[in-house]
Amino acid sequence: MSFGKTTPILRIFDEAKALEFYVGFLGFALDWQHRFEDNFPLYMQVSRGACVLHLSEHHGDCTPGAALRIETDELEAFQQQLQAKNYRFSHPGIEATPWGSQDLTVVDPFGNRLVFTNAISV
Repeated sequence: MSFGKTTPILRIFDEAKALEFYVGFLGFALDWQHRFEDNFPLYMQVSRGACVLHLSEHHGDCTPGAALRIETDELEAFQQQLQAKNYRFSHPGIEATPWGSQDLTVVDPFGNRLVFTNAISV
């Protein structure tokens, strides 16, 4: 038995803030957007490398305040990229964990916590 990749859905409330954070600050690409009609909630996909996230304004899709762990093999370089952007709402640092890895935590404008980690699973 095998399972495919996981694509988390994160709740957002403002398209402009979501794009500023995920595309402008974190460096994700906007893959696509969908609305059923004008003035309807937005559903979109962003990605960076193999990391794919769905962002939704639909109230029934998910709850704000989720937490994700996202593996990266270049945590220090990613942190330097974020610091260079001088984003006024976040200046994340790298923290050592008790289990020997390092984490960089950012919280999006909607209360979702993204923990980028160099704890690579095999």
